[in-house]
Amino acid sequence: MLERLIVLVEEPSMEAALEALLPRLLTQGDFEIRAFQCKDELLKRLPERLRGYAQWLPENWAILVLLDRDDSDCLKLKQTLEQMATEAGLLTKTTVGAGQRFQVVNRIVVEELESWFFGDWSAVCAAYPRVPATIPKKDGFRDPDAIRGGTWEQLERILQRAGYFSTGLRKYELARAVSANMLPERNTSRSFQVLCEAVATTEQCL
Repeated sequence: MLERLIVLVEEPSMEAALEALLPRLLTQGDFEIRAFQCKDELLKRLPERLRGYAQWLPENWAILVLLDRDDSDCLKLKQTLEQMATEAGLLTKTTVGAGQRFQVVNRIVVEELESWFFGDWSAVCAAYPRVPATIPKKDGFRDPDAIRGGTWEQLERILQRAGYFSTGLRKYELARAVSANMLPERNTSRSFQVLCEAVATTEQCL
């Protein structure tokens, strides 16, 4: 039975979103989130952090590492995370057999955190009522994980046209406002559903 899930994320806005979402995804245990200032900082400090966890991590605890893909090669980035965990002496979900106990799950957000918000546009509308409700039906926005031109840039343009964030998108504020209204079961972002699957798997295999 999962007692605690440790989540490592690359920036505070992801932390803000997960603080609202994880209580809706976890059916047992609790969680703690460790946010870094950027992706580069997380990747730089992760090996040492994982080696530290390997020395004391209880059997019923698990670690979830979340990174945005941004412009990185998704497979290479995942391999880097897997290698870091293995070299630290931790078992990852990828390296053990199906149904076997593991300690670390590495997941890549296909684009950026904001793709999850496009995946639950009703939550965006609830937080910012002046945005058009029809955005997900428009060309280029039907697949939240395939939006071109940067998901946060596109979201900023939509919000600014509706009269919000005139001086620039405040990502932490946005994450808190939208995630408070999100319902995991209606989210159409595949990367978000992969996160849900990862959380569920940690509960099943501990």
